[in-house]
Amino acid sequence: MATQMDHGVPLSTLSPKFLHSNSTSHTWPFSAIAELIDNAYDPDVSAKQFWIDKTVVKGEECLSFMDNGNGLDNKTMHKMLSFGYSDKMPLNGKDPIGIYGNGFKSGSMRLGKDAIVFSKSKRSLCVGMLSQTYLEKIGADQIIVPIDQKSSLQAILQYSPFSTQEELLSEIHAISLPGSTSKTGTRIIIWNLRRSVCGPHRNKGSYVISERPDKITSHIPESMYSLRVSSINVHALK
Repeated sequence: MATQMDHGVPLSTLSPKFLHSNSTSHTWPFSAIAELIDNAYDPDVSAKQFWIDKTVVKGEECLSFMDNGNGLDNKTMHKMLSFGYSDKMPLNGKDPIGIYGNGFKSGSMRLGKDAIVFSKSKRSLCVGMLSQTYLEKIGADQIIVPIDQKSSLQAILQYSPFSTQEELLSEIHAISLPGSTSKTGTRIIIWNLRRSVCGPHRNKGSYVISERPDKITSHIPESMYSLRVSSINVHALK
């Protein structure tokens, strides 16, 4: 692993403010959602279904995204929460969509300031957090990502909506929903949702994403969420 000096030359660092500036590449929220869907479609994940939901956790409005893919281990989780890591390769003739290691970061931070990721694979359970609020509170000068090791667990419990280990486990167990064809998968919860501050939706307090009251469950056409995904069922839940 590289140190703070490499051959006498200082290494570049990544400021926490980059999480917000990087997210502005998405001019509207649905391209950010498409990034999360595309991650589930990649051949190493192999998800067949994807759920999008609006939920409330301890009075905090959140967006929830869940797939029934292969799940992540700690090493893969850390790469997903870090920048520029992508070792995805074609699998069974299927090319990966994400190749730059940026989609989750730009997409999730476009929708809200904070995200927590729960994942269940055949061999492990893990949880990780990417949080602008956490980085601001601790005065971080570089982006750090708490993952469910002992040194990180307290940060996750203190700065996420889940304050006990039992609550974290409950969210992981929720990945196995009735109707899912798999007992593995990944669940993302985003909170401190970004509100509309400019343009035609300037109403104070209005969210960038609004719920359609006439729809409870729907199969969203490909054109509504991505130009690339072609074989994954997406469900918007009320």
